Amino acid sequence: MQYEFKGTNVAGFEREVALSVSRSRRDFLRGAAHLALGSAMISASPMVRGESARKKRKVIVVTFGGGARDQETFAPEGQHNIPHMLNELAPQSTFFTHVTNQGILGHYVATASLTTGVYETLNNFSAVPPDHPTIFEYFRKELRRPSSDAWVVAPSNGFNRIGESDCKNFGPGTGATVILPKHLLSAAARGGTANLDHLLRDNYESPLFTPTLSGGEFQIQQLESILRLSVSDFMSHARTLSSPDELSLYIAMRLMQEEAPSLLWITMHDMDVAHSGAYSLYVEGIRRTDRLCGELWKAIQANPEYAGNTTLLILPDFGRDSDLDPGGNGFQHHRTGDIASRTTWMMALGAGVKQSVLYDSPVQSIDLVPTIGAMLGFSATQSNGKPIKELV
Repeated sequence: MQYEFKGTNVAGFEREVALSVSRSRRDFLRGAAHLALGSAMISASPMVRGESARKKRKVIVVTFGGGARDQETFAPEGQHNIPHMLNELAPQSTFFTHVTNQGILGHYVATASLTTGVYETLNNFSAVPPDHPTIFEYFRKELRRPSSDAWVVAPSNGFNRIGESDCKNFGPGTGATVILPKHLLSAAARGGTANLDHLLRDNYESPLFTPTLSGGEFQIQQLESILRLSVSDFMSHARTLSSPDELSLYIAMRLMQEEAPSLLWITMHDMDVAHSGAYSLYVEGIRRTDRLCGELWKAIQANPEYAGNTTLLILPDFGRDSDLDPGGNGFQHHRTGDIASRTTWMMALGAGVKQSVLYDSPVQSIDLVPTIGAMLGFSATQSNGKPIKELV
């Protein structure tokens, strides 16, 4: 994908490139998915009104994790990789073409920033909680929700502390329960993992990183009591699923059936195999994530607890390096901090969301937390983001 650059100073140049990326997505989606350009004045989100309706409202967040560029997704040359999002989900969505991430471009720290609404500065490869309260803590504390109402399904064992901070007045016991399917799989296999090694690799960017698991991660003993899934059934399904993300979605769907949480966060990670330098595997990861997002949306519509009262939000944690940046490695990494790495998108579907509308006004990834707060009825007091007016 080629962009027209204008401006003489660095800030102006970067701003114009970001706008060009956004306009390219906008023009492509208007043609390929027949989305109309929205205006906050005339196309604001339909409100879900009334206290009883708010109590039934559910939100599911999917991070299109690992980062994907437009040329492999929302560009003419990439559209064949995302048939479900382009043909099924986008026409039902409000689509934001200009979402920026101004924080650290590492997967754990970027996801932590998404959950707190603050650009976190923690070490991406450290087993520490976020420094600021998470969305799960705000949700549970202010609305007095039980632990069964907020869950995270994470692909990497390094995400085991993502569910809650150690912030004063929040912290231990007030956040989400984190399920780590790889951790469950490793424990269930008890060393006999020869045919499951492809599911257990934990980190493509830093293969030597092996996190120390501590905190409130979901325990293998709880498979049967909460998910109504025996260890043998879990192992059987793991052997028939081809990727960690498929295993994560399987667990998430079990949660939806058994617990029906009001706030569910799912991180996808397969496409991060790009760090290995295999372009074909990176594209395969995008195609799989696209299919899984489509399957999740169908599961939402088929579940009586979720159908009609659920908002699904899909967004990348960030992008990947441009082929044009001499300091990067193109699709392989996200280390330069260039515009291709920082300018992403977000798709919103379901309750309280207008269909077939897109917006190209800039928003930030940290706006997610206060936006969901406005949807569910809690205040994200320490977030630095702002509610996205087109969704609330």
